[in-house]
Amino acid sequence: LEKMTDLVAVWEVALSDGVHKIEFEHGTTSGKRVVYVDGKEEIRREWMFKLVGKETFTVGATKTKAAINIDAVSGFAYEYTLEINGKSLKKHMENRLKTTNTWILNLDGTDYRIVLEKDTMDVWCNGQKMETAGEFVEDGTETHFTVADHSCCIKAVSSGKRKEGIIHTLIVNNREIPEAVE
Repeated sequence: LEKMTDLVAVWEVALSDGVHKIEFEHGTTSGKRVVYVDGKEEIRREWMFKLVGKETFTVGATKTKAAINIDAVSGFAYEYTLEINGKSLKKHMENRLKTTNTWILNLDGTDYRIVLEKDTMDVWCNGQKMETAGEFVEDGTETHFTVADHSCCIKAVSSGKRKEGIIHTLIVNNREIPEAVE
């Protein structure tokens, strides 16, 4: 494995199927560009005469669109920005806070990362989209699924306040799991 000598940027991107590491190598003398996603080489370009530009690729099981923009700042200094689904990483993360809930829990010595996509009500656990069963209950809805033989339920209840909207709570073994902040 060759050493990453031209590594110029590393990003961590939280998606529904997990947190992905994106690394970018940019050889400003050779024009080389290499993009790694979770340690796997996605793009390699040698001898690029244009040192600025854009590299596009996908990330994760959901094949989320990503792009690295390479801009000259001054002289031989470059700025690298990551876009996810056409938004800056910062905007992507702010949007995820509104559209998803994430919980981290440990069951029988194993760590699990559970993500609810509020728009579709899809539930992901450690990178796998889960089989779920939804039902209407007196005060809202319940989405049931199983993780490692443990029955799990995401309760969706109205907050009663328009600004707050719906409150989603994960319950595992009759225990409420606090939401994680990524």
